[in-house]
Amino acid sequence: MNQASRLGVGVIGAGRVGPVLGAALAGAGHALTGVTAGSDPDRVEAILPGVPVLAADEIARRSELVILAVPRAELSGLVTGLAEIGAWQPGQLVLHTDPAHGAGVLEAAASRGAIPLAVHPAITFTGTSIDLRQLQGAFAAVTAPAAVLPIAQALAVELGCEPVVVSEQDRAAYGEAIATATEFSSALVRQSAQLLRGIGIDAPGRYLGTLVHSTIDRALTESGAGPVADELG
Repeated sequence: MNQASRLGVGVIGAGRVGPVLGAALAGAGHALTGVTAGSDPDRVEAILPGVPVLAADEIARRSELVILAVPRAELSGLVTGLAEIGAWQPGQLVLHTDPAHGAGVLEAAASRGAIPLAVHPAITFTGTSIDLRQLQGAFAAVTAPAAVLPIAQALAVELGCEPVVVSEQDRAAYGEAIATATEFSSALVRQSAQLLRGIGIDAPGRYLGTLVHSTIDRALTESGAGPVADELG
């Protein structure tokens, strides 16, 4: 996409992911139409200064691209609910960020003429401007109907990511891989830090930092994935 295809972008979901993606697309030249209210308005205002806080249906009606960055359990119901009140617009882009779903979860919007896209940037979000740097050089899984797949790929590039196409049928396996890499490793680090704290090491996070990074690099090399440094250039 280029400046001539500038979009009005609305964000539904004011957690760690949605506002960051909105800020990244604003940095690529798109205009932000609004963001839904969240539990930490100061954090959202810091990364999306001056962006109106609107209801989800109003964002859907005002935006050419709607980013859905909500918990997995809420995604399907949200899409269906907005369809039932006539909020989706023909030709509108609707993009969700859940790793385990492809474009199929957006069927209720697609049936109203919206264009369904699934884009999952493969980073751990903090909800702050740090994430904008992390997006640069990260990968993003993209899934969409063949005719509009280039749009999903272009949006991933505008976020700063390298797009990797994941088919609809492979999306569940992709989601499981992401969950395993993030949840399992996080749990192990927390457990190790607790044990170290219990024997009097005051800064277990700093103590484990080099060990964890070097262990991950080795595991990636042995799995054939290559070290983190190599993957990210």
